[in-house]
Amino acid sequence: MESSSPTAAEPTLPLVQNDPWLAPYESILQARQQRLEQRLAAITAQCGSLAKFATAHQRLGLNYDGRRRGYWFREWAPAATYLSLIGDFNGWDRGANPLQKGADGVWEVFLPDKDYAGRLTHGSRFKLHVGAANGGKDRLPATLRRAVQDEHSKDFAGQVWRPDTPFAWTDQKFRLQNYVREPFIYEAHVGMATEEHRLGTYREFADQVLPRIQELGYNCIQLMAIMEHPYYGSFGYHVANFFAASSRFGTPEDLKYLINEAHNRGIAVLLDVVHSHAVKNEAEGLANFDGSGGQYFHPGERGNHPGWDSKLFDYAKPEVQQFLLSNLRYWLEEFHFDGFRFDGVTSMLYHHHGEGVAFGSYDQYFGPDVDEDAVLYLQLATTLVHELKKGALLIAEDMSGMPGLCRPIPEGGIGFDYRLGMGIPDYWIKLLKHKRDEDWNLGELWYTLSNRRLGEKTVAYAESHDQALVGDKTLSHWLMDAAVYHNMHKDDPSDIVARGLALHKMIRLLTLALGGEAYLNFIGNEFGHPEWVDFPRQGNNWSYQHARRQWSLADNPDLKYQYFQAFDKAMVTTARQRRLLSAPPAKELNQDNTNQVLIFERAGLIFIFNFHVTASIPDYRFFVPQPGRYRIVLTSDAAQFGGFQRVDDSLTYETFQEDEVNKLSLYVTNRTALVLARV
Repeated sequence: MESSSPTAAEPTLPLVQNDPWLAPYESILQARQQRLEQRLAAITAQCGSLAKFATAHQRLGLNYDGRRRGYWFREWAPAATYLSLIGDFNGWDRGANPLQKGADGVWEVFLPDKDYAGRLTHGSRFKLHVGAANGGKDRLPATLRRAVQDEHSKDFAGQVWRPDTPFAWTDQKFRLQNYVREPFIYEAHVGMATEEHRLGTYREFADQVLPRIQELGYNCIQLMAIMEHPYYGSFGYHVANFFAASSRFGTPEDLKYLINEAHNRGIAVLLDVVHSHAVKNEAEGLANFDGSGGQYFHPGERGNHPGWDSKLFDYAKPEVQQFLLSNLRYWLEEFHFDGFRFDGVTSMLYHHHGEGVAFGSYDQYFGPDVDEDAVLYLQLATTLVHELKKGALLIAEDMSGMPGLCRPIPEGGIGFDYRLGMGIPDYWIKLLKHKRDEDWNLGELWYTLSNRRLGEKTVAYAESHDQALVGDKTLSHWLMDAAVYHNMHKDDPSDIVARGLALHKMIRLLTLALGGEAYLNFIGNEFGHPEWVDFPRQGNNWSYQHARRQWSLADNPDLKYQYFQAFDKAMVTTARQRRLLSAPPAKELNQDNTNQVLIFERAGLIFIFNFHVTASIPDYRFFVPQPGRYRIVLTSDAAQFGGFQRVDDSLTYETFQEDEVNKLSLYVTNRTALVLARV
């Protein structure tokens, strides 16, 4: 990277001590720390603590008051001129229950049981009528806990959700840090997790998909599209109701059942949280809520995302900070989520949102393009989450490489635990699209997968939902094209499928072993799911054909999909048993571009990849750091993984001295990955 030269002054922040190129920017890092300290001091003076500050949802919206026996409804709408609560309980009469405005811009009304006990009940539907400069509109409350859509009108309304019996949690013994020492993440979408042409449900996912995830060895699930969104096809990224679990997939209790079941299986659950933007719909969302043109979002053009057709939060506003921080607390406490994958962090961090920007200089991380208000909000968010839940996992979706994003705040960082290795899947797709197998450059491959900021943990993945979306293709689809549909019978000798299966296994193992300190897989890709993801929409005649997962393919003993899945399970199991991801980064032992052989060591394991199209080498000699006897603990060429079983994995290999170094000799077959361990 181009940058200013390190200064001679002695750095005080650990972040700068670890990266001398940050020295010219240490004052900016310190200013960020000071700004956070000042904001925390102000919050503590106002509310007593950051945790208490993050309780807006306990005051705003519809909340039952057991002492006074009735419902309070409150809404922050400083520029509004008239608010009233409407619903089936008052005949949707906009004059029946007006709210009174307080000095802080919060409106309120109390509905006592003596007048409303028989009318305002569990399941009742309601909205808020907002009178403002832009006229009178019926809106959904900002902290609404449940939004339901009318089947005929397609209109969303709020729904009172207060069941007689609260959900009975049985996950008290689950401790994240005991079960997830290294995150193996299964990224999933509840709605598309069924094979049928319809919406899947929370309970179906819990009962049918969780056992599969557990069997495969993944210890985390990352749930997409949970926060309520009016358009199903947005993949959950155009959120309207931040406190509402999507009613498409069931009730709040059904989601709690899913998370409870996951915890009882030793699986953590992360929420894909969207605080980077919001849907621009006024009927369902927060846009222009009080008629001011801003409120939650920046006024004018700055409030519009140039590429996402959505609204952008004003992170400088205390009320917006409080809204978003309360949202995090709500999901942690109400639903027992174990952390968050923050969507769109690059968009949050920069005024240009990363649109069309190549990051090549440290100046870009500390200059005028950085939204320091967003940096502050993210520091507040990571502080809060780690304070509320010990061991909670925080993952940032950032493609800019912001230094310190995944380092503790006292060190000069922003406080996330992991960042997504977004360059890795992009690299694999580019390689498969533009280069022949013979032309793969091992040096470039090694650099791409191993190049990450020292001390900042990365989630490695070969493909996620981004690569599966319509317009792109999964790795299996890139590798096998039409053969993924027509040549998958286990007795079919298709060369295309043989190549695809071999490279699919090698790509995923190499990504896991070399690419990071956590690993992610998108639902179904472990068995080479043949299709892209395309949600029902007008353009496909509202079809669910591509918004489902065909589990029967993986379970069919006559098809080759079973081999993809069997290898994925073996790969994850080996990595977990050997504590691979918590080991220091891999050390390259051999890069042989003539024979297309790459060898490296990590966690005491020796990884051997032969990418050559045809060349299998009978007596391949290579250096190993430790003398002794070795055996093969995993081979991608094994018959149970659809391979040709060309290497006897029952043999033991002993090191020998050659050129005064320890060496091993193996039969290294083409398009094969081998993993060796000392015995």
